[in-house]
Amino acid sequence: MNQKPNDLEDTEVSSPAQDNAGQTAPESAGDAGGEAQRDPSDVIAALAAENAELKDRALRALAEAENMRRRAQKEVADAKAYGITGFARDMLTVLDNIGRALEAVPEAERGGLDERMRGLVEGIELTRRDMLKTLERHDVKLVAPLGERFDPNLHQAMFEAEDPSVPTGTVVQVLQAGFTIGGRVLRPALVGVSKGGPRATAPESQAGQA
Repeated sequence: MNQKPNDLEDTEVSSPAQDNAGQTAPESAGDAGGEAQRDPSDVIAALAAENAELKDRALRALAEAENMRRRAQKEVADAKAYGITGFARDMLTVLDNIGRALEAVPEAERGGLDERMRGLVEGIELTRRDMLKTLERHDVKLVAPLGERFDPNLHQAMFEAEDPSVPTGTVVQVLQAGFTIGGRVLRPALVGVSKGGPRATAPESQAGQA
């Protein structure tokens, strides 16, 4: 009844390692085939597209940084040029009051003043000149266009005066001096403009451009 040892030797037994090897071998072969089938030109094209995208992003970042730098420079320049606008406008009020004080004593009457009063008037006049020089050092410049052609960008016409002796549109009276700051109008000059005279000719610079 007992089975002989020789009978066990005749029976084939498959090991798990052999089974796994038989199953995995075809899959490995398939993967290798997929890698081999990938076209190198597709790889190169994908890398080129990725490189172009990264380059575009870098250029956009550089352009944005440059724009921010320019805006910052402009803001700094504007703050330097126009930061004293409010203060300068307040100083014009003081300058106007000094001018009114001088107008109260016309130049024709100053010769009859005593020495003390003449010294006072001269001191006021000196103060006015110093204020104008100080404002000019800060790029606040006087606009007193008497005898010049009317410029609506710098002047404000308060009235027209009939005067055939000068070209029409000539400033014949300055009621209040104007000022500019950094090339911009801080206060327009209040002027009277002539009419009835010959037509004013354009400046040579404008005639040359035309």
